Amino acid sequence: MARPKADLPPADAIRVLADAQGRLAVRVTPGARSEGISIEGLRVMVKVRAVPDGGAANDAVLKLLAKALGLPPSRLRLLRGATSREKVFQVEP
Repeated sequence: MARPKADLPPADAIRVLADAQGRLAVRVTPGARSEGISIEGLRVMVKVRAVPDGGAANDAVLKLLAKALGLPPSRLRLLRGATSREKVFQVEP
């Protein structure tokens, strides 16, 4: 049985939450049953199936976030939170 597609909000809704320098704060739930991105208040919440082992969850978050923003993954960079659920990504213009 195929996995359902990730639920993604519009790219503009995510971009609005980035600061003037292009930094985007994200709260991650690794090992989730389904993948998706939601916006709760002024926070971006990302759920990924990957477990936090050897950076697999960070890679999954980066790829899912890039897909939601319509950007190649090379345009995103993890600035802070490599071992935390609270992460900050730099969105390159």
